[in-house]
Amino acid sequence: MLVGIIAGIVFGIVNPTLAQEMKPLGDGFIKLIRMILAPIIFCTVVVGIASVGDMKKLGRIGVKALLYFEVVTTFALFIGLVVVTIAQPGAGMNAKLTDYTPPGKPMHTVEFLLNIIPDTVVSAFSKGDILQVLFVAILFGVALGHIEKARTLIHGCEAVGQAFFGIMEIIMKAAPIGSFGAMAFTIGKFGLKTLVPLAKLMGCVILTSCLFVSVVLWFIARVHGINLWKVLRYLKAEFLIVLGTSSSEAALPGLMRRLEELGCAKSVVGLVVPSGYSFNLDGTSIYLTIAAIFVAQATNTHLSHWDEAVLLVVLMLTSKGSAAVTGGGFITLAATLSSLGTVPVAGIALLLGVDRFMSQVRALTNLAGNAVATMVVAKWENELDEEKTERALATL
Repeated sequence: MLVGIIAGIVFGIVNPTLAQEMKPLGDGFIKLIRMILAPIIFCTVVVGIASVGDMKKLGRIGVKALLYFEVVTTFALFIGLVVVTIAQPGAGMNAKLTDYTPPGKPMHTVEFLLNIIPDTVVSAFSKGDILQVLFVAILFGVALGHIEKARTLIHGCEAVGQAFFGIMEIIMKAAPIGSFGAMAFTIGKFGLKTLVPLAKLMGCVILTSCLFVSVVLWFIARVHGINLWKVLRYLKAEFLIVLGTSSSEAALPGLMRRLEELGCAKSVVGLVVPSGYSFNLDGTSIYLTIAAIFVAQATNTHLSHWDEAVLLVVLMLTSKGSAAVTGGGFITLAATLSSLGTVPVAGIALLLGVDRFMSQVRALTNLAGNAVATMVVAKWENELDEEKTERALATL
């Protein structure tokens, strides 16, 4: 994986034109991963929920997970605001705006909630919408949990899930090629020179993400008796996949498997990880705050403390729907600025050149955040096998 990433960077510098033709390699690998996401999530969640039996316990896991997500992502938003206010990366740019309309249509809260319900059971899988698949899987798992003669069907779902994990292992053999193609295209398309004018912005995002992981996540893990650095090392393959592809989705199946190996119960992993990919986007929260304030600074738009507070509150809500919006965090930023009216939406065009690079940082932070969240919720529910955790980490 690491060789593929480095080779992609070198190839992008040496032959930018040909490097851009490598894009299908990265796109193909991500499509292969997305192809198996829905069945893996469905089988894992169904087996986990049906095995729990106690629906009150299931509800507890969900409520605790959502509470954790909200508190931690709010911290991420606040830290981003502090760093970008101190660093002032957009100051002095005096950007002149041109009309710019980003692709896609942002969703409002009601639309986002209604979108969780698929048109049909089959459409949830055909569209590959994680939240819709999760919704169907929860209903199916709860239903099986109330049927005494459903053991055969539950074991069947578990066997199908194992088969798809086997497919994932086959696909992962192509990970170095996919990472090479994605990285070569990125460097060949945008070049290293394009990073210079916006290096300070990228520095803010990277610094804030590192602070969040090394301070906030470390503190949370330490309080719960979890060795954060060993856990992150154990997930190194998943981090390399995200780094090479700029897609946190590409690492989702591997993350779920790894967390089970670290002692987290299947029921906790099945609920927390898929929902975390929509509601626990720590890296995206950091990016949204910094990017919004950067646009304001670059366009000489003054924001009062009240304006900044309102911005944080709105981002706290809109960031939760970024996984369900075409264009992800970028489109969510446009939707937020449009709803506020205090920062010119056209200013997000300034971010186009480096958004691809910052998406890597966002995805890496999201991955770390969801790993910690799953282990913490498992600990709260006494569903973390600490002996299994120690055995797994001892292999490092």
